Amino acid sequence: MHHTGGSGWQITMDTSGPMMIALYVRDAAGLDGAGRPALSHATPKIRHADHTHLTAEVGGLSALKTEWEAWWDQLLKAHPQMLPELTPPDFEAFGNSPALQRVLQAHFGAALTWARERRSEYAELEAERVASGSDQLLDDMVDDRLMEVGRGSRDFNLTIIELPLNEQRAWYLEPDKIIMSHELMSQPELFRSYVQPVVEMLV
Repeated sequence: MHHTGGSGWQITMDTSGPMMIALYVRDAAGLDGAGRPALSHATPKIRHADHTHLTAEVGGLSALKTEWEAWWDQLLKAHPQMLPELTPPDFEAFGNSPALQRVLQAHFGAALTWARERRSEYAELEAERVASGSDQLLDDMVDDRLMEVGRGSRDFNLTIIELPLNEQRAWYLEPDKIIMSHELMSQPELFRSYVQPVVEMLV
């Protein structure tokens, strides 16, 4: 996790284990374009499995998509808390989402392993950024904007959630969250093109 801040403002960059598990489930179930915003596929690529047999009795794939989208919304709103709780093997918190509950039961072990591997890669990435000084990019952007406007910053909190996504871009969620590919910061110009307009608006 990277924190930066000044008088009345704070920017936090981190990843999210529960969101990684949700992305794994989405891609494994072939729910392309599910959720708002519609994020690109996770990377490394997750093998798609047919879930017709699992979900047929509980509304099929359309029910699974609706339930997954409701879960994703909850994860976004609750971040950084993990709501609802992921408690194997029964996943009681998903009792009202029977299709999703079954898919979680089938894939949780693989999803958890995949998410843990991505988390450890993210920790290495963060260490590299600190060593190279590229983690200062956000501070620089805020400082540049403050000099431009010639006053102190308005109070704001901005949360940047970095996820292993194969498209190098960011998705803006009003009013104070951004989801972005974990590789985006390694391309400073591209990173700036997505994040600077948000910083300018908030400062």
